[in-house]
Amino acid sequence: MYVGWHMTTRLITIDPDTPIMKARDLMKENNISHLPVTDEKGRLVGLVTDRDIREAWASPATTLSVYELTYILQKITVEGIMKKNIITATPDMTIERAALIMHDHKIGCLPVLNDEAKLVGIITTVDLMEVLLKAMGMSDDSGRLTILVKDKVGVLGEITSILANHGINIRSIMSHPLPNYEGVWQLLLRFRQNVIEKAKEVLEENGFRVLTEYTDDLTPYLPS
Repeated sequence: MYVGWHMTTRLITIDPDTPIMKARDLMKENNISHLPVTDEKGRLVGLVTDRDIREAWASPATTLSVYELTYILQKITVEGIMKKNIITATPDMTIERAALIMHDHKIGCLPVLNDEAKLVGIITTVDLMEVLLKAMGMSDDSGRLTILVKDKVGVLGEITSILANHGINIRSIMSHPLPNYEGVWQLLLRFRQNVIEKAKEVLEENGFRVLTEYTDDLTPYLPS
């Protein structure tokens, strides 16, 4: 999965001379939290977030009346509040790399630039959440089984072979280390609801201990 496949390309952009109040209205009207700022050639020169707008409204000029403050804000442009040192992505960046960058820098989006440094898209934490949910096969007609396994070669192949031999299709698979249990991984298997009971039965018949819900005591489900 790559950023270019999942980024938003129908962009709403503004120029540096856009008044702050207009930027705020654009965010409200379009239910967005980020506005890329571009020059006349479509090159990214800044980024304005809803947080930037809120901080501009929380002006230290507390002695001004509402009308005076509104008048001043109507005159101030986004050039004075936009972020100029912007972390960006490229269309060929992997989704997981983009997620890591946003996590490490605690930011909510990455503007996406092409080889000519022109803005071609934007990817946000909302987009990443959508990708994650789809990758996990999450839907109303699906259910999940969890198996705790040792970190060893062949265990995933064994499980998938068992299910395949019984004609059971796996909708998605995810693996993740089990916190506080070194060498033990969680295998999260998602199936359509109409086969999930059969999948559980088949796996248990073959010696796997299957979790269907949260439990505090994992001892009975740990691999031997």
